[in-house]
Amino acid sequence: MSADPPLTLGTAGHVDHGKTTLVGALTGKDTDRLSEEKERGLSIELGYAPLHLPSGRRLSVVDVPGHERFVRTMVAGATGIDAFLLCVAADDGFMPQTREHLAVLRALGVERGVVAMTKADLAPPDRVAAQVAERLPGIEAIPVAAPAGAGLDELLGALDRAVADAPGRAARGGVARLHVDRVFTLRGIGTVVTGTLWSGCVSRGEEVMVLPQGIAARVRSVQVHDQSVETADAGQRVALALAGVGWRQLERGDVVCDRDCGLHASYRLDAAVSLEPGSRPVATGTRVQVHHGTREAPARVVPLEGARLLSGRRTPCQLRLEAPLIADRGDAVVLRQIAPPDTIGGGEVLDPSPARHGPRRRLAAPPAPPPPERQPERPSARPANHAALRLAELLRGDGERPRADADLEQAAGLDGPAARRAWRELEGVGLAVRVARNLHFDPTALDRLLAAVVELCRRDGGTTIAEVRDALATSRRYAQALLEHLDATKVTVRRGDRHVLRRRLGPATTRASSDLRRARERG
Repeated sequence: MSADPPLTLGTAGHVDHGKTTLVGALTGKDTDRLSEEKERGLSIELGYAPLHLPSGRRLSVVDVPGHERFVRTMVAGATGIDAFLLCVAADDGFMPQTREHLAVLRALGVERGVVAMTKADLAPPDRVAAQVAERLPGIEAIPVAAPAGAGLDELLGALDRAVADAPGRAARGGVARLHVDRVFTLRGIGTVVTGTLWSGCVSRGEEVMVLPQGIAARVRSVQVHDQSVETADAGQRVALALAGVGWRQLERGDVVCDRDCGLHASYRLDAAVSLEPGSRPVATGTRVQVHHGTREAPARVVPLEGARLLSGRRTPCQLRLEAPLIADRGDAVVLRQIAPPDTIGGGEVLDPSPARHGPRRRLAAPPAPPPPERQPERPSARPANHAALRLAELLRGDGERPRADADLEQAAGLDGPAARRAWRELEGVGLAVRVARNLHFDPTALDRLLAAVVELCRRDGGTTIAEVRDALATSRRYAQALLEHLDATKVTVRRGDRHVLRRRLGPATTRASSDLRRARERG
């Protein structure tokens, strides 16, 4: 058994470039576990497998989907990796998601890795080798043909060399922190969460906290790749069975951590951000999608040096979030523009819970950590009215099919002036968006829907109420409300029965998210 510190290896690459096939050939495990994935031959969710290298070192592999619709899932899987396995098909070369996945890796600071030039039995790998030499100097590129087993030994050797001197996350110390990417329940075991352990260690019988809910739980058992262990260390793929919490109380994006870790959810982050080469400048107030851990949130960008972020410069900025993130100093964040969706950069968290401020505050170095006894600040972007909070919870629970305002008000015990005040308060802090006279949406749910409608318009040159209804598997009422909202915000314009984009969209044109299509859409 190798004594080397645990590491996590993440796949990357364009759809149909053979990531899952290659992982299966290397590990003997099919990481596509869903029946829909097997039927469509397309990875939708994250997959996991252990990989044994010739040196005896074992890596935890995270296999990510390559389709553009699932980039947000790819980012969630990539945030905990230490090295990459980039797959580029010899008969295709670098493709759009090859480039975007590389942008995500750059934003996360993942520099170690190997390129597998897949499908080398279908085309000569020379063109891909030249592309790798130009874009990833110093990274080994190995031709492979996974179904025939060709090149696998050479690829394993290259991976061994790439991670030979990697220190691993365990050497960094810190509190236990696991960003949850799956939640489920098993008969006789109960609630189970999985994720990559970012820091610290977690042991059977230990008391932990689940954020942002602040739920106390106890670790009933610990597994690493289906093997029971007493303690899991940072850098490993971990499954925790938790006592004291129901699986319906948890979701992907939650964080399991030490009870006294001092972390808490925040609606603001100060970060040092770098844009991808060639990216357009990002002006003050631009709305972007911020990815951190396995969670994401829309945010407004406030540069702290100058009026905008520029490509090629590392610039401090404040990210004012519409949903809370649970970050720590030094964490990596990924920035994606909302429409059209694309990874535009990333950076490092300087302060995970700053006060609201502008350019006058200097951020030359990360602020000193708060004393342990400091209580979390109440986020300013949170309604003080408890009835408004209840209304926001109901709206969020309704997701992409919210009830009419009157029904939500009744469920929250509000009527008349009190209801109107609650809606105004929620709109003011960004927890509700009015899209029709008697209809509000939760901003995150609205992001997903609007992004899908914008993509329909772009793909087909325009769309109708009926087409939106069918594409989103929703009702005519919701489809009409979404299109009228896009018309009102001047993203689209109605021409007869069709709604078309007014102009080429820039990064802040619409409240659309990076999730262009819902992952459950078929065909």
